[in-house]
Amino acid sequence: MAVKWTGGHSSPILCLNASQEGLVASGAEGGDLVVWGEDGTLLGHTCFQGAEDVTNVLFSPSCPTKLYASHGETISILDVRSLKERLDDFHVNEEEINCLSLNETENLLASADDSGTIKILDLENKKISRSLKRHSNICSSVAFRPQRPQSLVSCGLDMQVMLWNLRKARPLWITNLQEDETEEMESPQSPGQLLNPALAHSVSVASCGNVFSCGAEDGKVRIFRVMGVKCEQELGFKGHTLGVSQVCFLQESYLLLTGGNDGKIKLWDVSSEIEKKHKSPTKHTHRKKTKRATYTKQGGNTHASVTGEDEHGKILPKLSIEHGEKVNWLLSTKVKGYQNILVADQTSCISVYPLKEF
Repeated sequence: MAVKWTGGHSSPILCLNASQEGLVASGAEGGDLVVWGEDGTLLGHTCFQGAEDVTNVLFSPSCPTKLYASHGETISILDVRSLKERLDDFHVNEEEINCLSLNETENLLASADDSGTIKILDLENKKISRSLKRHSNICSSVAFRPQRPQSLVSCGLDMQVMLWNLRKARPLWITNLQEDETEEMESPQSPGQLLNPALAHSVSVASCGNVFSCGAEDGKVRIFRVMGVKCEQELGFKGHTLGVSQVCFLQESYLLLTGGNDGKIKLWDVSSEIEKKHKSPTKHTHRKKTKRATYTKQGGNTHASVTGEDEHGKILPKLSIEHGEKVNWLLSTKVKGYQNILVADQTSCISVYPLKEF
């Protein structure tokens, strides 16, 4: 069912990103970075010295040819038209970087590393403006909130999720995911699953800026809402039988993609759960509902549920893909005018699944 993009890498691909003009960048183990055309053609390749894994790639929203990449403890800025030449290098983290995030005004770049530290790089002055140290273990994911260039969320292998405002050096709010287990259990767990701690792997913020998701090693997906200087958990459900390695909100919607170590990719609609508590749905939510209804009726060669909940009120995925490989990265982007899911896994190729009705 998936189209495969091959020939760019020879080792497992770790990260993906897409530009507004349809280019796709991929980073892999061993220092490889590749840029692809929207049809999967190979446009450029480079390998960073030291052969350290390329853990994150980010296109500049304002300059589509500019690409940020983290490899080892270094952040490099490149021009995709000439990947061999680096525009800039920054050595700001003391341990391997796991995640990068740009704020909307593109003057700040956050980099989360293995020490649990988040460095905030001032791109205009080319210096560190903040060093956020609160995670007691690897900080696996960080994301600036849309429409709020001074605010971000982070998660880590200390099982903690944090809300930050860059005017303060300390987090505004912290929660420990393991502590909510007894409260949020909604289905019987397998004996092995009970042993999996809620190590947090990935965060994604919806376009509204107030709702974000977190995927963890216990197989659960959690949805939070920012309420001023604190957050409330809106929803928690068992999304995968093994750890949730990736969560990714689709643009301008509450449709959430998740990928897991169980080799499955799922699409969830969490809008109804969010609207139950907040009676002010945005216009795009209604528009998306119409399109989702069409997709569900058509079915096709994917597993789609007719409704978002079963008879017990348990949330069900709108789409479930048996990918078969542990998911390293998920990306939703348009390819040739149609919405697609791009997947990086333990292989050296990119898998592309269509979402034409979205």
